[in-house]
Amino acid sequence: MGATRERGLMPAKRLALHRLRALVCLLSVSVLRAAQGAPAQETATRGLLSADQAQTLVSRALANELRAARDTSHPMRYRLEKSSPRLTTTKAIIETRDGAVARLVSINGNPLSPADDRKEQSRLDALMANPDLQRHRKQGEDSDTGRALKVLRALPRAFLYQYTGAADTPAGVVEKFTFKPDPAFNPPDLETEVLTAMTGEIWIDQAHERVTHLEGHLDANVDFGWGVLGELYRGGWVAIDQADVGGGQWRTVRFQMRMSGRVFFRTRIFDTTEEETGFEPVQAGLGYAQAIQMLLSDANGTVQ
Repeated sequence: MGATRERGLMPAKRLALHRLRALVCLLSVSVLRAAQGAPAQETATRGLLSADQAQTLVSRALANELRAARDTSHPMRYRLEKSSPRLTTTKAIIETRDGAVARLVSINGNPLSPADDRKEQSRLDALMANPDLQRHRKQGEDSDTGRALKVLRALPRAFLYQYTGAADTPAGVVEKFTFKPDPAFNPPDLETEVLTAMTGEIWIDQAHERVTHLEGHLDANVDFGWGVLGELYRGGWVAIDQADVGGGQWRTVRFQMRMSGRVFFRTRIFDTTEEETGFEPVQAGLGYAQAIQMLLSDANGTVQ
């Protein structure tokens, strides 16, 4: 339903909506592709880190996230379940050199009806027959990734980090930090403006120097374009969980967002949860047409 409304927007409004979505997802690494983990180091001890060790760990972990954002050499396939108060969808997704390709496989936990499945197959057939459509999608992905890179580059100087100690999690021991805006940070663009009103918590796997959990809360309203483009309202939050999904590849496995704001003159509520599972590597350099054939070859959207 949300996607249908987006397609109906005028180009300028659609651009603004995409920009706001990128902003509220500012700390999400779900748009990052093929994250390659840093080499494992000696297992972390349970002793408290010194101030210098803590600062070094944050710096290295954020540098690794930025490095992972630029790495597109490890494409994967996976399943994405996206839930909102009104709708839950599951898609099979394959990453390619031409951008990601997705096939809808269930709605609200139920397989597609024969009629809906035919529509989905027709959509993929049309996409395969028109490379310009996929090129346009890829340009959108690249734009989103570019905005995410701006935010990742700004994180070390946008926040003040406070070490709060180690903690046990199901995935192992993590080092926990809180963060708050650095008053000296002057955001250079719209993408980083929201960082000036965000506080939260970040967990880091010391052995791999990777972020495993991040949660950010808006403590104040944030205007974009002097309030003309829109505004995000205080009280919203985002939470992201990352994990090694095999072969040293780190990916976002859960993303939650509860935000409200105004896009031009319309109030929007962003309430969504995304779960990514079933990660498997695919051939580097895979083209989008081949990925579509793989998706169409299986009724469940599972690549063989």
